[in-house]
Amino acid sequence: MELPAIRKRQCRNGRNVLEFKVRAYYNRSHIDGLAVISTPEDVDTLIEALASGPEFENMATLYSLQREFLPTGVPDHEFLIGANRERLLGIVSYIDDANYLSLGSPEARNEEIVEYYIDDNAREFPASAEIPIPIAREAVKEFLLSGGQRPTCVAWQKEPEI
Repeated sequence: MELPAIRKRQCRNGRNVLEFKVRAYYNRSHIDGLAVISTPEDVDTLIEALASGPEFENMATLYSLQREFLPTGVPDHEFLIGANRERLLGIVSYIDDANYLSLGSPEARNEEIVEYYIDDNAREFPASAEIPIPIAREAVKEFLLSGGQRPTCVAWQKEPEI
């Protein structure tokens, strides 16, 4: 599968700006076509939708269109973002050659499990992976603007077996 070209657009001041795109899936309406995120404002809208939407749609799967696809036609990576409105915490996960989870509070024990949902499908994470939503938001923006690289604004841990 051919990678989409990185488009440039011109700002008001005449400078060229690279345009990056991420596809997102987080509810049934995306079965026919994934949502497209291309600006930091789109990220804010996504996080708000996850935090204020239905209880069982509080996590999204993201794929950067600037990354390569495997010979099978599927992306070579996956980025998950979850937002829990009650705890004001979120989760980020990055999968490419290994599975990484955000590393949150050291007080949380890995034996404690939290659940996030994509379209009513639960995914379990250790509670130690939860981070404040503003940090999760910044991680998504960095994922978008870096062309799908693992964000550096969060600490990471290898995903433990649950």
